[in-house]
Amino acid sequence: MNGPLDLRALVLLLAGAFTGYVAYAHPAVGVALLVAVGVVTLLYLMMGSGGSGPTPG
Repeated sequence: MNGPLDLRALVLLLAGAFTGYVAYAHPAVGVALLVAVGVVTLLYLMMGSGGSGPTPG
């Protein structure tokens, strides 16, 4: 892996750990975060599959 991808992976890992902690400590907030992450992921995949470039990932 090259440098920026490693940094991106570290940022995503830290964000996931923080989100997991918040969801564990405050279940109501965790549900809202889960919905938000699902929506953002769905939009990211829909925008990436338009045929104008390589697929995400």
